[in-house]
Amino acid sequence: MRLSLLLRGFEFGQREIAHWFPGHMSRGLKQMKARLQSVDCILEVHDARLPLSGRNPMFKESLGIRPHLLILNKMDLADQTQQKRVLAKLELEGVKNVIYTNCVKDENIKQVVPAITELIGSSQRFQRAESPDSCIMVIGVPNVGKSSLINSLRRLHLKKGGKASKVGGEPGMTRSVLSRIQVSETPLLYLLDTPGLLPPRIESVETGMKLALCGTILDHLVGENIMADYLLYTLNHHQEHRYVELYGLDGPYADIESLLKKIALKLGKTQKVKAITGVGDVNITVPNYSAAAYDFIRAFRRGVLGKLTLD
Repeated sequence: MRLSLLLRGFEFGQREIAHWFPGHMSRGLKQMKARLQSVDCILEVHDARLPLSGRNPMFKESLGIRPHLLILNKMDLADQTQQKRVLAKLELEGVKNVIYTNCVKDENIKQVVPAITELIGSSQRFQRAESPDSCIMVIGVPNVGKSSLINSLRRLHLKKGGKASKVGGEPGMTRSVLSRIQVSETPLLYLLDTPGLLPPRIESVETGMKLALCGTILDHLVGENIMADYLLYTLNHHQEHRYVELYGLDGPYADIESLLKKIALKLGKTQKVKAITGVGDVNITVPNYSAAAYDFIRAFRRGVLGKLTLD
């Protein structure tokens, strides 16, 4: 397979995936604004694979200028050699307080409470000067690990097992601003979990595709076949060809249809369809391209296809 074919530019055509702002998201933003008077600091969680794009600009516009800490979660799935470049870029954009985390293994979680405490201590407390506790609002787009972060902090600081906040593998698990959840005794610290909110208009179709690959937009709203196509382009662009070994291929592929056919046959993912012939309708067995795309995308989300920073 020629390198020039593998590294072709990706054609988005006239695809439009930028409109997705369900009712619960609009309600959620209103609820978040209503709770601001009791909030000392904003804790924004985002996917480390998308450190520079996909964040919701409405948070900054609507939630004021309170102290802000950006958590780049799922660092175990991102290319960690890119961290210095990312941090330098974010600082140029005015984002100076950043921590990379992995809530599955509680990596770097110990840094979060001290960072919050320092930010609050050096800032105005917004009508809460006499309050002995601190209240932090956790915000972010869907499925970046906000609830996982809260549960990780409780495990670390309160030795609490279980899940104080719902965790799920699909966007939209948290639908409303919840009651305060204690995550630390000393200092006394409470967090507010909030619903994941996408902006009403995503900045570009490519950004939307990246968000979809990372699971922040429901797959069926974008289409798994086009997502798989963009994923293949991205893997080839980064010269990350672990999919070759995973699916027992003879080399990298540039054409998504050929790849999905190989994956479907490898996994035994087939389906029967009716074919019209000159002698009548017959049932034939064909590769299930959608099932193959589903497997390909989830292999990426598990980190099996390599650690990638998409920005």
